[in-house]
Amino acid sequence: MSQKIDRVMNILEEIVAHKKEQLLIRKIMVPVDQVINSKYFDQECLSLRGSLLDKTKTGIIAEFKRKSPSRGFINQHADVLNITKQYTAAGASALSVLTDNEYFGGNTDDLVIARANRIPILRKEFIIDPYQILATKAMGADAILLIAAILTTEEVQNFAVSAKNIGLEVLLEIHDESELGHICDEVDMVGINNRNLKNFKVDINQSIKLSHMIPAGKIKIAESGISSPEVLMLLKEAGFDGFLIGETFMKESNPGLAFKNFIKQLN
Repeated sequence: MSQKIDRVMNILEEIVAHKKEQLLIRKIMVPVDQVINSKYFDQECLSLRGSLLDKTKTGIIAEFKRKSPSRGFINQHADVLNITKQYTAAGASALSVLTDNEYFGGNTDDLVIARANRIPILRKEFIIDPYQILATKAMGADAILLIAAILTTEEVQNFAVSAKNIGLEVLLEIHDESELGHICDEVDMVGINNRNLKNFKVDINQSIKLSHMIPAGKIKIAESGISSPEVLMLLKEAGFDGFLIGETFMKESNPGLAFKNFIKQLN
């Protein structure tokens, strides 16, 4: 039992270590010059920020993922094209696509396939190297996720500048007050993750507690633990413009229908 607890507590470090190993191989297999020659690299990005500010839309970033480190597979054989099309048709403001395979069951092809939908796409990944920023643009994403828990304040600023220089918008994810210092001018949006990535415990009050601490002008996004329309409305009243929701839909046999029914209850 103690070994299992230790693994859960150190899962974030484990993911980052695995990502570093993957990158060593990836950089050899797909060098930078090949990355920037992708057909998507010079394509203009759609604005995630603009979509979330559009009051005629839901504000929901509907997420596609097959598994999680805490639960294992939640929808192992989910079809990315079918589900993201249903999300889009039902009114998602944007899509979030997990591209990590080992811990989330995703891959870069999932994001490329999801690009068939003409709404903004956030690449959900553990970004620790500038190479990944270029690769994010090359696969057709519109926005990049930077996680404060695995980056220094200097890395966040440098990565954000690099992302903005190639047209990507930047979502910075924080979890507690100690990470507020990671917010910089180059960050477009700040996401408050209600799930502690070190032990995967979820507390929806985390977003509400930190909402008033986010600098003015930054789009506020609540992440994780949004299990019902009532919770979403509570977060909206707290000043949030965006709501990243994944497991609530993906755990169902028909995620697209689950999302559609969720939206109906908001109206």
